[in-house]
Amino acid sequence: MRWLAALVLAFHLAWILWVIFGAVWTRGRPWLTAFHIASIVWGIIAEVGPWSCPLTILEQRLEAAGGLRSYAGDCLVHYLDATVYPNLSVRVIIGCAIAVCGANLLVYLSRMVRALRRSAR
Repeated sequence: MRWLAALVLAFHLAWILWVIFGAVWTRGRPWLTAFHIASIVWGIIAEVGPWSCPLTILEQRLEAAGGLRSYAGDCLVHYLDATVYPNLSVRVIIGCAIAVCGANLLVYLSRMVRALRRSAR
């Protein structure tokens, strides 16, 4: 069970990196752009919503089944708070996560405006 928990954690971290940096790989790929925008929307909902991310729930259950002490709360808050930003409040960490998602959405808005301007010429 521990290796499954580690695998879910690795996928979860890859998913977070995809949400943060996905716009880099989506230019000219409409299906990937749509998937990334949906990922961003999901990220925002998961951070501000009253429920936990399914990957977090799965990770916590696998850790508990493997005899590991699991954490409570969000994956992002838990790992960032423990490693990178030990003295920041949960609200600040979540606010930064939402700001990163918003910045990605601005990249897409900018791309859309440029495409509309090109097609209007």
